[in-house]
Amino acid sequence: MNPKTILTCAVTGADDTAFKYPAVPVTPEEIAKACIDAANAGAAIVHIHVRDPKTGKPSMALDLYTEVVERIRASASKVIINLTTGPGARFDPVDDGTPAHGAGSNLRSPQERVRHILALKPEICSLDMGTLNFGKVTLVNVPRHIEAMAQDIIAAGVKPELEVFDTGHMALAKHLSEKGMFGPKPLFQAVLGVPWGAPATAETMALFKTLMPSGAQWAAFGIGRHEFPMLAQAVVLGGHVRVGLEDNLYLSRGVKAPSNAALVERAVKLVELIGSQIASPDEAREILGLG
Repeated sequence: MNPKTILTCAVTGADDTAFKYPAVPVTPEEIAKACIDAANAGAAIVHIHVRDPKTGKPSMALDLYTEVVERIRASASKVIINLTTGPGARFDPVDDGTPAHGAGSNLRSPQERVRHILALKPEICSLDMGTLNFGKVTLVNVPRHIEAMAQDIIAAGVKPELEVFDTGHMALAKHLSEKGMFGPKPLFQAVLGVPWGAPATAETMALFKTLMPSGAQWAAFGIGRHEFPMLAQAVVLGGHVRVGLEDNLYLSRGVKAPSNAALVERAVKLVELIGSQIASPDEAREILGLG
């Protein structure tokens, strides 16, 4: 168990939850406030997607990312900003055998997927490490695109958080890490419970830990009702943790979370009950080798 545990809050995500759940932030102002509130509650890192303010649907608009980041940076918060690069990978094939894309697709080039990273230079950004059947669609991340994105991310001075949804993703991440693509002290994030990725079980998380390269920092989280059980498991195994309305909308069975900060507060209590302490943003920077 680590003496200090880094807590990330993923405040909004890209699923169709906005307006169905009033606690999910939509506008740049709401997203920035959710990040600052989460930091005040104990999160060292905030993981950020943006949404169309009118529809609540996921967006890749640079001006929306810019407003969120500028609002956070203009505040007194020292929280570490982690921007997603996941959007732009969704493939929804048509069923008639033609090469056309269905309405659910949003495929973009590697350069488009990291445009906001190069412009805004957050301290961390996510980087999905493989292709995954994700609900009814597929998230397409081929190795050459991952490498192209990683090169741009590293050149911008940003630390990639390597998102592994399955063991094959871990194998590719380790291979690229051993080639020196991600720089010193790579950061891995195990994502458990996503349909149809690795299941959110104690056995799966223990397996992921054994696959981590020696000396790497790692974190893990579970989706939905698995959020807090997987948090506890990660802390015990020496990993860092993540909560937030991107991953889970409930504090407990049938009780909706009123805010991201409420999920962070519960996570802080659980980490401390297990016997670790929550890392401050500056402590997280030292642990992760940022700056």
